[in-house]
Amino acid sequence: MTQAIFPFARALRFPLMLLAVAGLAGCDPATSPADQDPPEPGVLEATRNGPPGAAEGTCWGKTVSPAVIERITEQVQIRPAQVNPDGTIAKPPVYRTEDKQVIVTPRRDNWFETPCPDALSPEFIASLQRALQARNRLAGPITGTFDPPTREAVARLQKQNGLNSSVLSLETARGLGLIAVPRTALE
Repeated sequence: MTQAIFPFARALRFPLMLLAVAGLAGCDPATSPADQDPPEPGVLEATRNGPPGAAEGTCWGKTVSPAVIERITEQVQIRPAQVNPDGTIAKPPVYRTEDKQVIVTPRRDNWFETPCPDALSPEFIASLQRALQARNRLAGPITGTFDPPTREAVARLQKQNGLNSSVLSLETARGLGLIAVPRTALE
């Protein structure tokens, strides 16, 4: 009956079995994703996809503040006490325990402006590394690449300023003297 309705089923059986075996090969416990470090929340690179209303031509990074959820246990009365005419309790009330989760703080996307990828030239990154070295934030050679030691130094510096990301923010770059601070018009 299967072949009458799906005449191609026999032809697909062998490739489907190969897909199943290939899928199992990816389950090798030696390369399990659980053994790897979890990725940083948010983006690892600057992107031109910013928050709604972002100015055209600007680049953005994003971190995510997860929702804070509390578990609340309550006693809910399902049957009231039965009281005798003289005021004594004939039957005590009946309660049920209910557990529920309440979102105390909702999940929030934290957007921050970043230098655009085309501005992150080897010369710019070398200047970033020199600025980090001058502040005793980076030990090691000036490579001109946004390598792991540079990324970690940026993350540590920005964490002190309330930004938990290794993506270089525009504010941090300006604070290091790498990007000009915009002038405000005098009125």
